[in-house]
Amino acid sequence: MHLRNWQQQIIDTFPSIIEQHRRFILKAPTGAGKTVLASEIIERFYKGKNILVLCHRLVLLEQLEKALSEKHTVHKLAVSDKGPAFEGYDVLLSTSMRAKAVLADAVLKADLIIVDEAHRVSPNGQIYKVILDSFNKSGKATAQFMGLTASPERRTGDQRDQLNLAFDAIIDCANIEDLISEGVLVQPVYRPHFVHNLDLESIDISSGDFPVATLAPAIIKSSMIDYAIWSYHEERTNISSKPVSAWFCADVMVAEATLESIQKSGIEAAIVTAATPLKERMKLLESHENGEIEAMVSVGVLAEGWDNPNCNIIVHLRPTLSKVLWGQSVGRGLRSAPGKDKCIIIDVSSNWSTFGPVEKLEWSLWSHRRSYLQFMNRFNWIGERQDDEDAQETYLLCKNELPNGMRCSHIYLKNAYENETCPVCGTFAAIDIYKEQKLDSSLNENKLHTLFFERVPKVYDEMDLSVWSSLGRTAWKSATPKEQVFLTFCMAFKEVSGEPTKSESDYWDATIAAETLIRGYLVKNKFQIVKQNDFNLADIADGMLAGTVVRALQSHYGISLCGDVFKNFSDAECDRKYHKAIKIAERLAMIGCSHQDNLPYFNAANYLASL
Repeated sequence: MHLRNWQQQIIDTFPSIIEQHRRFILKAPTGAGKTVLASEIIERFYKGKNILVLCHRLVLLEQLEKALSEKHTVHKLAVSDKGPAFEGYDVLLSTSMRAKAVLADAVLKADLIIVDEAHRVSPNGQIYKVILDSFNKSGKATAQFMGLTASPERRTGDQRDQLNLAFDAIIDCANIEDLISEGVLVQPVYRPHFVHNLDLESIDISSGDFPVATLAPAIIKSSMIDYAIWSYHEERTNISSKPVSAWFCADVMVAEATLESIQKSGIEAAIVTAATPLKERMKLLESHENGEIEAMVSVGVLAEGWDNPNCNIIVHLRPTLSKVLWGQSVGRGLRSAPGKDKCIIIDVSSNWSTFGPVEKLEWSLWSHRRSYLQFMNRFNWIGERQDDEDAQETYLLCKNELPNGMRCSHIYLKNAYENETCPVCGTFAAIDIYKEQKLDSSLNENKLHTLFFERVPKVYDEMDLSVWSSLGRTAWKSATPKEQVFLTFCMAFKEVSGEPTKSESDYWDATIAAETLIRGYLVKNKFQIVKQNDFNLADIADGMLAGTVVRALQSHYGISLCGDVFKNFSDAECDRKYHKAIKIAERLAMIGCSHQDNLPYFNAANYLASL
């Protein structure tokens, strides 16, 4: 089998990977060839051994069965199956809910367990917890638990349900930009529009995302579908081959309204949802792949496990606070195919301006209960790019009124086009998003970074350390909740490792280790941090300035901790410590800390008993 460069590199290093890690994720973009890699790993390193492959959807099982059956004896677990596992076959395919007795036996006998779409693994969930506990306690000592995913992140605030608890390491196999340069994937070309009359601010997002029940009516009332149809008709003429598109919708009501509008505009279209019978779904998807159906409208079907390399336009009509959903759906259009040189991404849901291009997405193995709040600002990514010290970028929003009565509303990069005219409507009637949306009115991490590195060494050099360095207990004892967050940041900056980390997993191991140490200090000294509803960087900045929120005692004691670090560590080490310290302060503010802590990495009762 001919392997791509990144696949060959993983095969070459696989012996060292399994020597170092028992439970790990292989992370590679959608369309990179993870299933092919899994098949080759089985052939090279587990031939004749017992392999259990888990995934959450039947359609994924069908794909895996087809891919693995060429070289292996494969059995797809049925609900009615009984008896011992691996009798007459070496690869068992299953969803996590099927034939539990056989599945339980397979976990004990497996030499390799593969989990497709591994970001869905819930370490504290009813099914995966049983599988993980069984594998960890009773599985073969030489066996591996290997995940495959393009987006290693779970949207959960439960600290017992974090992805890092299921896997010891994330192996970064390939990134989108490298695969584009190699021709494995095609270049995404974004056409983002900001739909002015889509009201998202009034929607309750306490669940962690926009609830479909309230999101769908808001979409129908807005001009989102009109923008999508208008943009699509313009962009379909910019495709060198026949246009083949996938439309991602929030629910069936939106999908049906979208389908009707597409068909009225003269485009051959169809719809698939979770309720579409499997045979009918497969027939429709086949017609879409061969071009008989130009536009496929979907609800919760195409984001994972669907592969149509001929798809060259993605239309996103699903506003979300989930980076995983955004990345997975856009990634479906990036597979290469003959005659395909790009994929156009029409985004009318403000996901591009919130998260950024999918090739720039960053992932996190740990989250807290309100980590989604940063995405409430639908210009979150644009604000970050404006404030990037190394590569500032300013984006414009076209407000030109079109003949159909809509505003153009295209978002584009300043200085990228002649006379800064909009590339869509050809006029200049744009505003600076950063200034207009007042993104510069609130402190962000880049600004805090500058303040911190300029302010702390200067103040520290002028301090009488004999006074402030001994006042730690007093500072903590009298601290308000906001002052506690500031002191947590300072303590984290002092204690966390400044060593470079090779992976996301290593980064979080160092971060959680320092968080654990701080929790021990707080619990031992009977200091409690109450869960807060938000984490405000301005509170840390205020401490740097001894302002109105953080008083002089807490401010000067905290700076004494940080200043000592600047004296003993390099600039690069301080920078790495700073970024981890921000994460630790945010986590302690959102999760809280008390003598009742019972976290996977810190049990307060056990800690106190050990003193």
